[in-house]
Amino acid sequence: MSQSPASPKPASPAKRTASKAAAAAPAPAPVPVAGPVPHPVQPPPMPAVSDLSSPAKKKPDPKLANAWKTKPGRELSEAELLAMPEDAYMNEQQLDFFRAKLMQQKNDLLDNAGETTEHLREDTSIVPDPADRATIEEEHALELRTRDRERKLLKKISQSISRIETGEYGYCDETGEPIGLGRLLARPTATLSLEAQQRREMKQKMFGD
Repeated sequence: MSQSPASPKPASPAKRTASKAAAAAPAPAPVPVAGPVPHPVQPPPMPAVSDLSSPAKKKPDPKLANAWKTKPGRELSEAELLAMPEDAYMNEQQLDFFRAKLMQQKNDLLDNAGETTEHLREDTSIVPDPADRATIEEEHALELRTRDRERKLLKKISQSISRIETGEYGYCDETGEPIGLGRLLARPTATLSLEAQQRREMKQKMFGD
C-alpha cells in the first residue's frame, strides 16, 4: 500500500517574522567604484557688461580730419582741431588756433578792465543815502577783486603767447609731455599736464604753499 508524500511543515512564527523584516529592509547602497572624478561642464563665458553697453567706435569724419589741410588754424573749429591726427600735435595750424584764442581772451579782458575803471571813477560821495553809498562801495570792492584776478590772467595769457613763439606751448613744464588738446581748449593758459597739476595740488594740501 503506497504512502502519500508528506506535506511541508508550516514555518514557525519566528521564521515568518524574520523573513518579513528582511524583505522590508532597504537595499544596501552601491559601493562607489574608484576612478577619476569627471569635471563639471563649464558654461561658456558671458560677455562683459562693458562689451554689451559700449557702442562701437565711430570712424572720424574725413571732412573734419582733413579740414586742417585746407584752412588756417585760426578758422578751425574745436571739433576740427580734435579730429586732427596725433602726429600733428602743436603744428602750425594748432599753434595759430591757440594764438588767436589767447589774443581774443586778452582783448576781452582789456575791454572789461576799461569798463571797470570807468565805473570806479564814479563819485560815491554825492549819493545821499548811506545805505546806497555802502552798497556802491561794496560793488566797487568786488570789481577791484575781479580786476585783480583779470590782471593775473592777463599775465598768464601773455606768457602763453610767448611760449607759442618759443615752441614751448602745449608741453608740461615738469615732465615735458604733451598737455593735450582737451585740457588746452578748457584752459589755454595751462602749463602743466593734468597729472602734474594734480600732484602739485596734492603737495600744496599736504605741505602748504
